[in-house]
Amino acid sequence: MDQAQIYAKLTSVFRDVLDEDDLALTAATTADDVDGWDSLSHIRLVLAVSKSFGVKFSASEIGGLKNVGEFVELIQKKS
Repeated sequence: MDQAQIYAKLTSVFRDVLDEDDLALTAATTADDVDGWDSLSHIRLVLAVSKSFGVKFSASEIGGLKNVGEFVELIQKKS
């Protein structure tokens, strides 16, 4: 799966979990950039992404992510 496919699928998951139909993700997007992306929704996002992509993440992997771009790279490594 290439980065464009990951971004498309990830955007769909983020829109669903955060209930933001017009959300557009970039590599630099962080929780501070998105209304409603708080600690609880972050957990829901990680679970939804894990299920959607069929991958598992460790707590240290998730804790070390600084932006969506790093999340995409992590998904790409595990896919």
